[in-house]
Amino acid sequence: MNGLIRSTIVVLACGTSGAALAQAAAQPPARPASPAVGQAGVDPSASTDQDSGAGLAGDVVVTAQKREQRLIDVPVTITALTGQRLAELGVNSLSEAALYVPGLRIQEQSDNNPGFVIRGVTSDSGSAQQGARVTLYYNGVDISRSRGAYQDIYDVERIEVVKGPQATLFGTAAEVGAVSIISAPARAGTSAAIDGSYGNYNRAQVSGHLNVGNDTLAARLAFAYKRHDGYVRNIAGDPAVPNQNAGRIDQDDLYAQDQRGARGTLAWRPSDRVNVAFVGTWDAQRNSGTPFRSRVFAPTGGNGGDYSYAELSGSPYSAQVLGAAKLGLKRDVFDGNVTVNVDLGHGTTFTSVTGYRHFNALEVFDADGGPAWYLEFAEDARGDQWSHEDRFAFTGEKYRASFGVNGFFENGVQHVPFSTEEGTYLDCSVSSAFAPIRAALAGAGLPTGTSCVAPNGTIPATRATAILTRGAATQIPYASSFSNYGTNDTYSIFADGTYLPTPRLELTAGARVLIEQRKSGYATVQPNSVLLAGLGVRSSLLGIVSTNGREFTATKSFQAILPRFNALFRVTDGVNLYATISKGRRSPVVQLTSANAGTAAAPVPVGALQVVPDEILWNYEAGIKVNAGGLTGTLSAFYQTYNGFQVTVMNANGTTTTASAGAAHNPGVELDATYRLARALSVFGSFGFLGGGIDSGAANGIYAGNRFRLQPRYTASAGVTLRLPLTAGVTLYATPSATYQSKEYFELPNTEAISQRGYTLVNVRAGVELDGGRYRIGGFARNLTNRRYLLDAGNTGGGFGDPTYIAGEPRFYGIEIGARL
Repeated sequence: MNGLIRSTIVVLACGTSGAALAQAAAQPPARPASPAVGQAGVDPSASTDQDSGAGLAGDVVVTAQKREQRLIDVPVTITALTGQRLAELGVNSLSEAALYVPGLRIQEQSDNNPGFVIRGVTSDSGSAQQGARVTLYYNGVDISRSRGAYQDIYDVERIEVVKGPQATLFGTAAEVGAVSIISAPARAGTSAAIDGSYGNYNRAQVSGHLNVGNDTLAARLAFAYKRHDGYVRNIAGDPAVPNQNAGRIDQDDLYAQDQRGARGTLAWRPSDRVNVAFVGTWDAQRNSGTPFRSRVFAPTGGNGGDYSYAELSGSPYSAQVLGAAKLGLKRDVFDGNVTVNVDLGHGTTFTSVTGYRHFNALEVFDADGGPAWYLEFAEDARGDQWSHEDRFAFTGEKYRASFGVNGFFENGVQHVPFSTEEGTYLDCSVSSAFAPIRAALAGAGLPTGTSCVAPNGTIPATRATAILTRGAATQIPYASSFSNYGTNDTYSIFADGTYLPTPRLELTAGARVLIEQRKSGYATVQPNSVLLAGLGVRSSLLGIVSTNGREFTATKSFQAILPRFNALFRVTDGVNLYATISKGRRSPVVQLTSANAGTAAAPVPVGALQVVPDEILWNYEAGIKVNAGGLTGTLSAFYQTYNGFQVTVMNANGTTTTASAGAAHNPGVELDATYRLARALSVFGSFGFLGGGIDSGAANGIYAGNRFRLQPRYTASAGVTLRLPLTAGVTLYATPSATYQSKEYFELPNTEAISQRGYTLVNVRAGVELDGGRYRIGGFARNLTNRRYLLDAGNTGGGFGDPTYIAGEPRFYGIEIGARL
């Protein structure tokens, strides 16, 4: 599992349905930004204007700079998708939405283990000791902790991806950019909608909302439920397959989805000057296991390749040791936030945002990717986050300014239990430390190393314990665990000011000053191996020094100043030029593990502390934004330099640590555009080029010259939106689209065996709307050509010399219906 043992301003275009990448056409009056009340636009589930092209039929208002602006007037690079656009594309997850955004990739290995990638820089570490690189925001609150960040995107008002360092606007985790999800607010009036679909793999989805209220008090309730059967057959759950491991639990097919969520929103407007909003959200998953697929450990019947069936059986002691009998994920996330906006008069506003988020996730997985009881792990991740921000904003004819204070507090734990059978582990291991034991087993006629599972899927390794004990035992279960803890308290002051020397020119400068205190903890329970002790060796199987459950801690404090400088020049009413220089930072890592200060016979565990320096990014960028003649779009070019680029290292015992790979650079170009060919027809597309990687100097060691992981050099998307009135009240809609990415590497250092060549995915959604949009019936297909591709490779197994491979989604298709009030 990567990172375990290892967005797009979606802007709501008033009464539109078309453009994937919308820019606005007219400047609205400045108002305080609010994620839940006072939003511009219509209900994303409501019927839409027949005109195609968001931003062409109405004003698009965004709040990336904490105030309402036309998208074309924001002097940073932003890509936009509307809530309506997500529905048109048939997109219902963050990872799917990212395929249409240049510079953004979201790898959903599981909802518990996502990778957020902006411009080739990945934020996916599950360690409680590490900070994030990409800020994920939800209704104005930072939710960036990896294991608690991913969530469903039903009933969305907009999603924002703001690229380049955004610490001034979005906090300390926005080293390379920010993804902000803003849910649909409660509004005056009554509305309701329900949508459902059914397809192959028993894919069933239903979502909807109910909104009631008036100008003073309004409430909204939204929900979503999504499920489908596993699309990777797991023969460990097949009664026709012989049970090779005594006591093995029959397993489910892999990558089945069972996801549900609900959100309640209250909006209170006691006067024209005061808006108060509360949003409470529950998001949950009960998904089956991740299909880690080994190329060397074959399932029963033989290895059919990366896209064939698997035999992932877990541990016979999964319930007792790992926390659940079956492979899979059980995860619950609870989130609440309150936003208060007050108009103080004379162009001044006050905004207060308070948030709390709790997550609790248990994921059990078979890291060796084969049928042997060898590398069976779980991750029990829990955490809490609190945040509070107060800010003032002023808007005048020549000047605009904002300043505020923010407090962000989090604590979390990543607990990783491990289960194996001792003889099987020693026989299958490729560690040089166990070479003499493998030699003895080979002398007794037992295949060892990556041959410990036969090509037909039988497991000779199950005889290892009997051979090593001369028949005294046939099976010796082994269990251990390690845990890391993290507490992070961050206080910051931020300010931003804009000067307009002429109506055409805007100059902006801002900075965030922060002080953070990071406390890390570490504890392990690593019993000595019974078999190794019989051979005179006192050691745990994983070679991790046991603290016998004792927690070691270390605390460090850090300070930083993160500035930005922006310029915007209005060439014409429909063409703007912009430039920006900004600084980003990933926090230092207070990395704590364990070491032995004694001897093997008399161990003395101590804490082993390494402070990995902060990662510093400078971003230099310029671009042009256009909204004229039926064309809306953005073209940007940037150059980024990194000092102390942090990489995650998978160790040979399944743990991960952070190291500095030295200096790095990243030149790139991004383009997104929409062109309206006719009232009922528009085309949209995007293109991204990322040339970045670790500098080639010898000082960067094994990483020198490597490309960033999860970074295709080229990405692109294209599609057509058709909304054709057939008769009065009947409209034909269709949105075919395709996305492309070139070759990517899944790990650092880069290897060809842990990579994915380029591929294209084709999607389509079409149908008819009846009664002016009140009813809808249609169909959809994702990955229409059933293109085979890898979602991930390497993973925890790679640290043991057994990289595993995860297949991407096959073709999904089905029918859908909808109704709205």
